[in-house]
Amino acid sequence: MTNKLKIIFMGTPEFSVTSLEALKDRTEILAVITQPDRPRGRGKKVLPSPVKTWAIENKIEVLQPEKIKTEEFTNQLADLKPDLIIVVAFGQILSQKILDLPKFGCINVHASLLPKYRGAAPIEWSIINGETKTGVTTMMMNAGLDTGDMLVRREVEISENMILPELREKLQIAGADALIETIDRIVDGSLTRQVQDDSLSSYAPMLTKETGLIDWNKSAREIHNLVRGLYGGAYTIIDGQKFKIWKSRINSECGMQNAELNFNDKLFVNTGDGVIEILEIQAPNSKKLSTADFLRGHKDFKIVL
Repeated sequence: MTNKLKIIFMGTPEFSVTSLEALKDRTEILAVITQPDRPRGRGKKVLPSPVKTWAIENKIEVLQPEKIKTEEFTNQLADLKPDLIIVVAFGQILSQKILDLPKFGCINVHASLLPKYRGAAPIEWSIINGETKTGVTTMMMNAGLDTGDMLVRREVEISENMILPELREKLQIAGADALIETIDRIVDGSLTRQVQDDSLSSYAPMLTKETGLIDWNKSAREIHNLVRGLYGGAYTIIDGQKFKIWKSRINSECGMQNAELNFNDKLFVNTGDGVIEILEIQAPNSKKLSTADFLRGHKDFKIVL
């Protein structure tokens, strides 16, 4: 095949942009499909998605359906006659009619080593569950939830103190790399498919506010993993107020009998198993601060088990 594949790209967040950028010179991008503009940030200003911003800058047509499964929109996609549809963190489920449209099918870049961590939040849950490695998998999409045949995989190590943004960045790069190999293998005819073993599958459900509530009776390791896996989403309630815990570390040197105290500009908490040190914290209606800066204004602050 000498001509470039004609593709439709579906994606929304920053995570998708790295893959989209990688496709620019290797394929003919017919259109980019992304979620409608939404209120974002603290000011709730209506803003375009990162994918839309990139597409506009690169003069590529952008389509933003509220619902992708309508007959009208499906016909609009069919009129584009794509060879391939590529989906990277889009945010809507495709109908079977859309899956059947392209000559070479629909390919998804999923941020886990399938069949582990199928679902909406694989990056977060891989950290929360204390995994030491994860990765990305390109797969041929079907009607199931991340159950399609696997194509190309890339492994990424998760270090002990790696936080969510760091892992997400590594997976963005690995995902784009795996996607390009997938495209190249389609073009040269060497692409192979591997059926997923459902007995090895696990699920990464959507995150809720309740996911981030810290149970200090859990081990220091479990709490540390929750903090770094949610990065700003983990919190504790003290006197009815919500304090976000942004960064922590397991303290192996502190042997205090009662570690629910702060000293020397440091904040320790005695957990159900071990001691954890809080490194960054955010009070209600305030900004994120290092613990040292926070304690200057909250000298008697404690987190009591």
